Amino acid sequence: MPVSRSHQRLAIKIFGLFSLVRGYNIVVLILAQYLTSRYILAPSSSFYEILFDLKLFYLVLATAFSTAAGYIINNFYDAEKDKINRPKKFLLEHLLSQQSQLVLYFLLNGATLIAAGAASFKAILFFTVYIFGIWIYSSSLKRLFWISNLFATLLAIIPFFAVTIYFKNFEAVVIYHASFLFLLILIRDIVKDLQNYKGDWVRSYQTLPIVFGNLKTKIIVSALIFLNSVPIFLLIQSHLGLMTYYFYFSIPYLLFVLVLLWIGSTQKMYLWIHNLLKILILLGVIGIYFMYK
Repeated sequence: MPVSRSHQRLAIKIFGLFSLVRGYNIVVLILAQYLTSRYILAPSSSFYEILFDLKLFYLVLATAFSTAAGYIINNFYDAEKDKINRPKKFLLEHLLSQQSQLVLYFLLNGATLIAAGAASFKAILFFTVYIFGIWIYSSSLKRLFWISNLFATLLAIIPFFAVTIYFKNFEAVVIYHASFLFLLILIRDIVKDLQNYKGDWVRSYQTLPIVFGNLKTKIIVSALIFLNSVPIFLLIQSHLGLMTYYFYFSIPYLLFVLVLLWIGSTQKMYLWIHNLLKILILLGVIGIYFMYK
């Protein structure tokens, strides 16, 4: 019986660790980088060439390690706020002590630099700046008005710059994809602030909902959704094969999100909207496979 309980505790701790480093997000990020490399950045390459490209592998590995470390340090600084906004998730993710979290944070950053070093010296510089950027955001910038949303969104898409620079592909379609993703993640981040209003207010975070109020924040989100129609139109005109249907689908999908945004003002509704945006991003990652088909 004691053995069974110890196994249960171990399983819960592993699940808590997976939640802490956002394991699901890391898996999607790795998949997105490989699919982006194969179908957007190097469409003339085969899957074999992409999968067995060691430098690309080290860049993807460095991205995975640094992003996981970023989630840990962000969780560390957000601990008091998460007690209010997500108490159950807070308890799960803090089965690992804060001291242990910091040790893991430094180990993952060390692994990031080792993996980056295996790729190139420039990669070491790139990920050193990226690691510092995540730390400065988590420790101070995320409390600041406007900068927090823009900086968080930039940090989310920077890993794709690493592989873009590696393949030296700066064609228009790459810029269109980056713009679409940037706006989508920015919308999701602001919706997340609406969801976390209570904890942000208690901890004196200067988010859009706190500074402007929910109504003006919804107007800003609505404007960003309509603004995203520009890269969507440009991507539809880029003749991306079956993936074109994804961008056609994203138009009514985002309009549906917009309707939900205006008819609901509860934390539960904002959580639904946040998850719907995550689903749209995931569908976009899967859709990359169908480019030019």
